Amino acid sequence: MTRTRIGRLLFAVALALALTTIALACGGDDDESSDGAATTETSAATTEGETDTETETGDVADLNLVDPGKLTVGMSLQFEPQMYLDDSGDPAGYDVVLVEALAEQMGVELDIQNLDFNGLIPGLVSKRFDMVSVGLSATPERKESVDFSREYVPYVQVLAAAADDSTDATIEAFNSSDKAITSLQGSTAEKLVAATFPEAQSKSFPDQNAAFLEVSTGRADAIVVENYLLAQFNESNDDALEEVALEEPLQVEYGSYAVQKGNTALADYLSDFICEKQESGELADIYEETIGAELPEMPECS
Repeated sequence: MTRTRIGRLLFAVALALALTTIALACGGDDDESSDGAATTETSAATTEGETDTETETGDVADLNLVDPGKLTVGMSLQFEPQMYLDDSGDPAGYDVVLVEALAEQMGVELDIQNLDFNGLIPGLVSKRFDMVSVGLSATPERKESVDFSREYVPYVQVLAAAADDSTDATIEAFNSSDKAITSLQGSTAEKLVAATFPEAQSKSFPDQNAAFLEVSTGRADAIVVENYLLAQFNESNDDALEEVALEEPLQVEYGSYAVQKGNTALADYLSDFICEKQESGELADIYEETIGAELPEMPECS
């Protein structure tokens, strides 16, 4: 074989390898959802050149991630200060800081997908992402379709009305057919409205701000909502609403991470991660820094 023919053969082999590499690079990345939901990718890889995915809490290869090497998280970035888009359009807040630390510990890339609240569990069930980080309560109904980690975020559910509202501060006074009470659609608050105020008109909205505005503009009488979200709304709206001085909060509960049904390996990994942060005091530090309040008492780690 002549030198010219050898050269041509080597060139053909090199060209074929290059085309194969390009095809692989273009064919495996489909982060844009069919419904147009925004996707934000955050790099949280280990130090440059590190390829070992073994971490303190287990082997990432055993966690059944949708896309190996990437942690895909479903969020609804409209709940400042828990999770929201900052002035630069970047994800921020308590949940965001935690999942960034989680991805860094795992040594993987972080991909945050921003959806409406109601689309999160269906997206998880359809394996669109690995986990949901929006502080879901582990209700029996939800446990039928997804699994949960241990609790990572506390919530205090309260009833709030217009600052000048003169209704008696009792559940009985608001549990009336002439009262309309708002909540976030699909949330624990919506269920609380139905259970606690069955005689009142329940008005739920897919957007939290819409539920607030319905009350502040007089189109509804009250809202059931987490206390820190009420404080955040009032800060931006001249204290338009006020917590109704009931004898006690409507409910004190905790939110958990949700994972695909049957992925106990990831659920256990997340629970270990939360306990590590809780017992080291880092969870309290992150909560105070992002939420602006002291972390309420959390369930003990077993």
